[in-house]
Amino acid sequence: MNALRAPFPWFGGKRRVAPEVWERFGDVPNYVEPFFGSGAVLLGRPAKHAAKIETVNDLDGFVANFWRSVAHDPEATARWADWPVIEADLNARHAWLVGQRESLLRRLEGDPDHFDPKIAGWWVAGVCGWIGSGFCSGDGPWIVRDGELVDRRGDLSNAGQGINRQMPHVGDAGKGINRKMPHVGDAGKGINRKMPHVGDAGRGAFIEEWFGTLAARLRDVRVLSGDWTRCLTESLTTRHGVTGVFLDPPYGDEIEQTRVYATDSATVSDDVRRWCLENGNDSRLRIALCGYEGEGHDALLDYGWTAHAWSAAGGYGGGRGGKGDENRHRERIYFSPACVDLTVPDLFTMGEIA
Repeated sequence: MNALRAPFPWFGGKRRVAPEVWERFGDVPNYVEPFFGSGAVLLGRPAKHAAKIETVNDLDGFVANFWRSVAHDPEATARWADWPVIEADLNARHAWLVGQRESLLRRLEGDPDHFDPKIAGWWVAGVCGWIGSGFCSGDGPWIVRDGELVDRRGDLSNAGQGINRQMPHVGDAGKGINRKMPHVGDAGKGINRKMPHVGDAGRGAFIEEWFGTLAARLRDVRVLSGDWTRCLTESLTTRHGVTGVFLDPPYGDEIEQTRVYATDSATVSDDVRRWCLENGNDSRLRIALCGYEGEGHDALLDYGWTAHAWSAAGGYGGGRGGKGDENRHRERIYFSPACVDLTVPDLFTMGEIA
């Protein structure tokens, strides 16, 4: 198996830049990720790093449930995920999943050990067959009524429970999921991609092996579900020594297009930057903040932070000349003053604990 990664695509995934982050963090004894999506940075941690305390948080119940399910019952999660790309099934399961959102999040927040492998398996299979972002985002007029998928446009009584055949109209007051063609490219994505040389075991065995490997990696990772600030208290950070904090909040100018997290707001990016300004001089915190050039984070440079420019992989809308192509070249990661200066030897990277 190749380098460990999440089995689903993620808007704004940071796998390409994970090595740079770990070079700047070093082998820190404590790691915290308040906005956990694909887990690219966590999963990209060098294998040579010793066992450490790691805490992640996600505001979207589907992602949190998936990781909990993989950690506690990868076999059952794999069984629910192992399904062909069938448009009718994608739409039916999508509509069903949207109906689970609020109750799932309440259960996750009410019980730290709760997980649902069926929801996890159907969600990961669906997001792998979905074109672009927005799976289960809740932005469509199609709902399930009397066992049939129907268009409820003009009827606002079922807002929050529908899907779209296309991108939502601006005038649609309701919320739901987007009904459209599934991803059918030759290579596929995530668990749906072609896997050569799997012998008689087939894709089901491959998925189960993949989830099992993920479960082993996540066995001791603490997965929280709630507000991002809950991960950043002293008891979860510096009380355990030098702490690497990877912050990848919803980008300020793309929140309305992506709706990645359940509590997206126009202020979260600014709130995170404010936290960085207040805590950036703590020598025990090695902070990495993701964002776009020009989003406002450049203000950190006046306080000793440094910026690393990189380009994200192109997406479905990332053709040359489009806004997606332009934005992917605006990617920046801002590192706090305590991060490793790559021109100076670091105690952690030298295998010593300060």
